[in-house]
Amino acid sequence: MSPLLRHSSSLLAASLLAVPGTAFADESDDAASAPIVVTGERVSEPEVFSIKTGTVLRDTPQSVVTLDRERLDDQGVQQLGEALRYVPGVTLGQGEGHRDQIVVRGQSSTADFFLDGLRDDAQYYRPLFNVQRIEVLKGANALLFGRGGGGGVVNRVSKTPDLTSSSATIAGGVNNFGAWSLAGDGNVVLGTGAALRLNATYENFDNHRDFFGGSFIGVAPTLGLELGERTKVTLAYEYDRDDRVVDRGVPSLGGRPIAGYDRTFFGSPALNHGTVDAHFARARIVHELADGLTLDVTGQFATYNKYYGNVLPSAATATTVTLTGYDTVNTRDNWIGQANLVWHGRTGTIGHTLLAGIELGSQDSTAQRRNVVFGSGTAQSVTVPLTRTLALPALSFSTPNSASNSSVESRSVYLQDQVELAPWLQVIGGARYDHFSVAATNRLTTAATGRDDGKWSPRLGLVLKPREELSLYASYSKSFLPQTGDQFNTLDPAFQSLEPEAFRNLELGVKWDVTPSLGITGAVFQVDRKNTRVADPANPGFLVLTGSSRVRGAEFGLTGKITPQWQLSVGYTYQEGEIRSATSAAPAGRQLDKLPRSQASAWTRYDLTKRFGLGLGVVHQSSQFATISNAVVLPGFTRVDAAAFVTVSESVSFQLNVENLTDTKYFASAHTDNNIQPGELLTARVTARVKF
Repeated sequence: MSPLLRHSSSLLAASLLAVPGTAFADESDDAASAPIVVTGERVSEPEVFSIKTGTVLRDTPQSVVTLDRERLDDQGVQQLGEALRYVPGVTLGQGEGHRDQIVVRGQSSTADFFLDGLRDDAQYYRPLFNVQRIEVLKGANALLFGRGGGGGVVNRVSKTPDLTSSSATIAGGVNNFGAWSLAGDGNVVLGTGAALRLNATYENFDNHRDFFGGSFIGVAPTLGLELGERTKVTLAYEYDRDDRVVDRGVPSLGGRPIAGYDRTFFGSPALNHGTVDAHFARARIVHELADGLTLDVTGQFATYNKYYGNVLPSAATATTVTLTGYDTVNTRDNWIGQANLVWHGRTGTIGHTLLAGIELGSQDSTAQRRNVVFGSGTAQSVTVPLTRTLALPALSFSTPNSASNSSVESRSVYLQDQVELAPWLQVIGGARYDHFSVAATNRLTTAATGRDDGKWSPRLGLVLKPREELSLYASYSKSFLPQTGDQFNTLDPAFQSLEPEAFRNLELGVKWDVTPSLGITGAVFQVDRKNTRVADPANPGFLVLTGSSRVRGAEFGLTGKITPQWQLSVGYTYQEGEIRSATSAAPAGRQLDKLPRSQASAWTRYDLTKRFGLGLGVVHQSSQFATISNAVVLPGFTRVDAAAFVTVSESVSFQLNVENLTDTKYFASAHTDNNIQPGELLTARVTARVKF
């Protein structure tokens, strides 16, 4: 064990560790320009969907990072992955060039994403045009989230109508590669207790990579109603259309990303193409049954239609590259209903924050895959000369080599009580029971498989408060994932008899509100995982069993306002992870992939005057392995970003964002040992905003 981890307990006791996450953003319309503020008051009902109880984060025994609308706008980010790069402890997978994929505390996932507290598990790139805040909750905690979430989850909180005043904002921007966007955010008061908010955007993609391009369209109307003093209703719809070139990055050579081909497109401009159409319809009713007793009922239907085709590199020499390829068609319909009853009250001298909930879900998916055929024969791979622009033979697709239907029915109940035994002592205890019924049919062979799983997921926590503004906590939680994987597309007969994957999270932490606007928090943690399946480094597209693994780490940071003009967010995470049981995929002791030992980030904005401000950001990441083969290393890097903000009047403002100011060459993520994504080169973007 490293010296840092060996002495982490004493460091924690001394309150020297900290991570961002004690900050909240106001949910109102004007909150988009409000600074991050750390408070000691209970957060109002809409504030933290992920926690469900409205408990102030200082009294939550878990690491939580929040990114508010102001920070997203200041950094000029438009997609989820761009925002998460500043969250230490979260690394990005390449996602095969067509989806978000995150690694939180060493646990990779394509499905641990939520929208307003409901699971959003399809594989696509998530936009931010209709997002007010991002919440990153770390550590396994199935009581709140259900299956998966072994390392943590990411929740997007949507913008909601302002019932008090009408307003509108139009923003447009363009960068030096020709990418541009136009977005509008309008709010109209319809009458007493009613308002309509409409967000819409068009984005045109481009960057330094050859042949890359695409577009995104998003539209999201939301109706907000107040039915008396105790009832609030939200009716929301969102449509997302993503159409882009699928870029699988570059291959490796000699254990490193291949040098000299950062712009080369290792694919087919004709075949590498992906589209996603996603529709979300959601209704939410919040009713105060009595003082301190609230019922929250939400229902959501989401449908996703997706296609992506790609030619990709599988190996390289100094003079040649070998390519393979495939395409897939996926559809998914998700129905989710959730009801939460929250009570804030007392029994005698003992205080309670009681959460009782139920969640019902139904998911139907279809999937089909075809391999690329090179030339006029049946070859499903080809080796071509390694040049700036690859010369490819004629391309076509084989007949489907896999096709499946799957359905998942889930039923969940959960109960948690945060008990205040004394002003300085709180105990959190609860459990969740999940039952999954999974059925899958191979449409090519008509073979059917199925499995039922029922699991209890406990949560225990202790919060000590030597002072009102200081909390020390300990936490134990568990989570699980059926052997269908996080997408539930198929139930492989080879894994059908295996018990679900299991996650266990142990965490010690400290949260300290130094001032009402400045927070310091910290944690040391251990995540154990069993019955794990991961991508097979030797056979892309297939999974192998890796047995058990363990990740240990420590994280710290500081978030808030140093002065009224100076905002700062600083974070650091140290992690060590290894496979603990030998399997055919890897021996015991091998290091986990996509897990840099050190990650550090800092973002600051300083307003020199009321009309002019500057921003500066730094992201550092040490080296990491591309896969569990440990055969390819992604070198460490440090990236510097900068920004300038000019406010012409109350209605007009401009900003300049420069990403990768020093034009550092780096490799941000990987999917296999030969699908490695080069990072963005120096990119300058100018944005203008007009408010009405």
